[in-house]
Amino acid sequence: PMVSFQVLLRSDAPTGDVLLDETLRHIKATEPAETVQTWIELLTGETWNPFKLQYQLRNVRERLAKALVEKGILTTEKQNFLLFDMTTHPVSNASEKQRLVKKLQESLLERWVNDPQRMERRTLALLVLAHSSDVLENVFTSLADDKYDLAMNRTKDLLDMDPEVEASKAKGAEMIWAVLAAFNK
Repeated sequence: PMVSFQVLLRSDAPTGDVLLDETLRHIKATEPAETVQTWIELLTGETWNPFKLQYQLRNVRERLAKALVEKGILTTEKQNFLLFDMTTHPVSNASEKQRLVKKLQESLLERWVNDPQRMERRTLALLVLAHSSDVLENVFTSLADDKYDLAMNRTKDLLDMDPEVEASKAKGAEMIWAVLAAFNK
């Protein structure tokens, strides 16, 4: 199965993104190569394997939130939950969020290509990540009922495709399908 495919690094050229560059260094240093499923666990900080801890990214959510705060997309607030304070990161740049929502809506409605091989890779990746994060339905809640149903049905059809088959046809999107396979397992 695809989730057991090993991740091989094509290039370790710096990207300029601290977390991504750290990830590339980990992938490069890993011998033997790890599987897609293992990397998802390592990069989300959710592995308990003591032999793999050196490859685990630390404080991923906090670091991602901090980067989005620095870009002006999120803000940082303290909220009181009865006995303790908790740091939250609400959206401060609603236009950026709305831009992504509109992009996904349009890709499944106005610009629907009915073929994942012809879909822009970044849009396909965004759909897979939104689905895997259980927020994809929220993207369509502002639509009229008929458009909502159409977008959800197209999304379901797309996400129900066999990742193994789609990856074999994909040119450069194999990892997107491997991630979907890992989250669907």
